Amino acid sequence: MNRQRAEEIAQSADMKNVTYNGKQVYIQHVSDQSDTARVFALDDTEYEFNAQLAQLNEKLGG
Repeated sequence: MNRQRAEEIAQSADMKNVTYNGKQVYIQHVSDQSDTARVFALDDTEYEFNAQLAQLNEKLGG
């Protein structure tokens, strides 16, 4: 995923279908210093971690 799209998703009030290694995640913040985003897994909201933007995928539609 590119940085601009990740930032749009992080700022959006709408929930987007974003995955990291096949698991649905929520993007909290995109780093200004690196190509990472702070995310948490939707099935374990206590598990927060930094994910490489290149490994985030958005499923469009349906």
